[in-house]
Amino acid sequence: MSSKRWVALAVMLLAAYMDLLDATIVTVALPSIQEDFGASGAALQWIAAGYMLAFALVLITGGRLGDIYGRKRMFLLGIAGFTLASAVSGVAPNLALLVTGRLLQGAAAAIMVPQLLTFIQVGFRTEERPRAFGLYGAVLALGGVTGPLVGGSLTDVDLFGWGWRTIFLVNLPVGVLAIVGAAALMVESRAERRPRLDAVGATLVTLGLLALIYPLIQGRELGWPVWSFAVMAAAAPLFGAFWVYESRHRDSALVDPGMLRERSVFAGLTVALVFFASTSFFFVLTLHLQVSLGFDPMRTGLSFVPFAFGVVIGSGAAGRAVPRLGRLIVTLGVLVEAASLLWLAHTVLTRGKDLHAWHLAPPLIGAGVGLALVSATLVTLTLSGVAQDHAGTASGVVNTALQIGSAAGVAMLGAVFFSELSTASGSTHAASVSLCWAAGLAALASPLSLLLPRHAVPEVDATPTVAAT
Repeated sequence: MSSKRWVALAVMLLAAYMDLLDATIVTVALPSIQEDFGASGAALQWIAAGYMLAFALVLITGGRLGDIYGRKRMFLLGIAGFTLASAVSGVAPNLALLVTGRLLQGAAAAIMVPQLLTFIQVGFRTEERPRAFGLYGAVLALGGVTGPLVGGSLTDVDLFGWGWRTIFLVNLPVGVLAIVGAAALMVESRAERRPRLDAVGATLVTLGLLALIYPLIQGRELGWPVWSFAVMAAAAPLFGAFWVYESRHRDSALVDPGMLRERSVFAGLTVALVFFASTSFFFVLTLHLQVSLGFDPMRTGLSFVPFAFGVVIGSGAAGRAVPRLGRLIVTLGVLVEAASLLWLAHTVLTRGKDLHAWHLAPPLIGAGVGLALVSATLVTLTLSGVAQDHAGTASGVVNTALQIGSAAGVAMLGAVFFSELSTASGSTHAASVSLCWAAGLAALASPLSLLLPRHAVPEVDATPTVAAT
């Protein structure tokens, strides 16, 4: 049974990697899509950002659906929907259908991904979870960093003359493999006390997230009009109404307010929001390498490979050290990340136009180690005190925090970069200043990490609780 669980986890991680890959893979293919369809800048933004928006909006509800109807069932539904949406995107004859396919991809991924974290939370013993979450953290980082490389490779190779469509159609065989593997290996589980779907709470939290995330994604591209700030401000009363409603209907609440009062959950979400905003430095670095230094997509992707090596190193170290060091691993990780980003900023500034990929390798390895240390440990500590009946919802909340942090980081670092770029200092200075801001965000997560519990909360009964299939 133990080995079967790990094989099932490997299959689910394959599906998660496909999801994470698709969040970034499309970026390098946008010029080809624009050429084929004559797309406007706004349409291209929706192709790239629509996925992230739909993903963030559905995550919490997706986690709850797993608690109600079964995590295996919802995972299979999510991966099937994702595969179908990939096919729609790959054969889309026009922009409208392509954007629709991307939105459906994001929504389906949001149903699938929370089930993975819940599977780890309820299906593995306490001492096994750091290793399992470490593997998830490695996939999380690798999916983001290899997206541009894979997208550039598939677009340049032009397999079967499909061009950019290959980046979506490649998901079909992988999706089928994940469906077959998950159906055979996963054990069904759901909340012992089966909750009802909280339609009012789901509507309020979705509207609040939409009001917060949509301006973050589109605001910079539109020059931060007044309405973007007004819409973000409207998120506060929407979340307030959500909190009041959930407090009054705790028996069927989408997110139990008591869960958010748990120290581990509150601290973990706070660290996630701040730290993952710093990981959006790739957005700025990619712009600098391609726009200022003339790197093509393939060369840019290859430049980020050392980061992947750092992730592998950090994930292995975290898995072994978490049981002994607990939250100190998170503190160490954010400090390593901050120091590496400062090193990266110094490298970009001093090398200037003579910057080459090998100059970036040492600080990128360090940044990969830092991200892996945090990713592997933060999820373990955040979910450690959550009851299994709320595991799915908690997983959705954690993933939503990561998405909000990433979107806010892109908006913030992008604003700094383009503001500095408009001066006479140039792209090198702008990229360096933006990377320093990213380092500051990572460093800010250091004192916040001390709010986390020292170690994962031990369970009285470590035997996984699962419902009959």
